[in-house]
Amino acid sequence: MSPTATARIAAEAGGRLPVLESAGPFALRRTRSADPARTRVTVVGAMTAPLGGDRLAIEAEARPGARLDVDSAAATVALPGRTGAPAHYDVRLTVGEGAELRWLPEPLISAAGSDLRMRTRVGLAADARLVLREEQVLGRHAERPGTLATRLTVERAGRPLLDQELRYGPGAPDGWDGPAVLAGHRAVGQLLVVDPAFDDKCPEPRLLGDTGALTPLAGPAVLVTAVAPDALRLRRLLDEVLRSEGW
Repeated sequence: MSPTATARIAAEAGGRLPVLESAGPFALRRTRSADPARTRVTVVGAMTAPLGGDRLAIEAEARPGARLDVDSAAATVALPGRTGAPAHYDVRLTVGEGAELRWLPEPLISAAGSDLRMRTRVGLAADARLVLREEQVLGRHAERPGTLATRLTVERAGRPLLDQELRYGPGAPDGWDGPAVLAGHRAVGQLLVVDPAFDDKCPEPRLLGDTGALTPLAGPAVLVTAVAPDALRLRRLLDEVLRSEGW
């Protein structure tokens, strides 16, 4: 039987961490933060996952006034299973009143023969702040990618802010690797920043080199999207935006 597991995190103001529940391949560890006012949790892979047929989830909640950072110790590698069934990986994030969540995992690697359906849902209070990074690497070195479908849905104060779906690899609509989408690149990522301060002044739209763009959204948010030849160059681009904008 394929694993079904949900890991859970909940942080409160003052650095309290009342919920830290590891499950399945997800071992959650409280780790040291450079800022004592923030709570940091690192996701450690306790076994190979997700495999075809797995149904895995992580839930993270920054309760009112909390400052929560979540990262991971290593990349997540989607691998084929024995049955050929797709794997499902759900991320559910909740950010309460006056809270902040920085969701900064390592990349997801779509290995040849894998089939992963990843869904990220975010619910934000009106004055919540979010920094969310997603990176996908299509295939390991000199390897064709698996099938990967990702969807990111964000609501702020109960109203839609962003709903975006991407598909790559075998079975994806024609053109996913064409000049209008990846143009032969194998690393793709996005950085979503939601900040009530953007109501007063939001960054201007602009290109980021030849393969990235910063776009304000209809709300106090900006979305950075980028492609790159590899994961290292993608991360450098996204990190430079974080540093230059002070996010």
